[in-house]
Amino acid sequence: MGKLLYSAAMSLDDFIAGPGGDMSWLVPYLGPNPTVDTLAEQIGALLVGHRTFIGDDPYKGTPQEGEPFGGAWSGPQFVLTQHPPATPVPGVTFVGDLQSGLAAAQAAAGVKYVNILGATVARQCLAARVLDGILACIVPVLLGDGVRLFDWPGGNTVRLERLSLTQVPHATNLWLRVVRNDV
Repeated sequence: MGKLLYSAAMSLDDFIAGPGGDMSWLVPYLGPNPTVDTLAEQIGALLVGHRTFIGDDPYKGTPQEGEPFGGAWSGPQFVLTQHPPATPVPGVTFVGDLQSGLAAAQAAAGVKYVNILGATVARQCLAARVLDGILACIVPVLLGDGVRLFDWPGGNTVRLERLSLTQVPHATNLWLRVVRNDV
């Protein structure tokens, strides 16, 4: 079964989206990133939070708008929400709880990654002790406010092991493994 990986671009001050979910801050930093390009080929399914699914898109107004990884990836998406839309969305399955979403996404992904998109879903996976890794693409900007990579008041310390650190002109990619005593 594939591993669960949370990937996100983040500002140096730990924000993955600006106030109100604004993603326009990311536009100047979009560009070739071999780490992300390679990852896109290794993803079998997405498990996406509702806020991320309906949120702002850094590719707004371009042909890549609405496409995961700017169109570099396509496949099954599972959106965790209590409020699915009345009209079906092609390629998207709406699930009401984390366990159902995980089961469906892992079945669809096979041996490939289930890529987590959304801070709340990532935090839930971490709390459930099922998150295997984190890929943070750190961009050289300070946002000052917004949605944090992880916001877990009262949460526990989670040990991480660095697997790789790579640089591209517009980001530093930090790939980490979640260290669990049961692994």
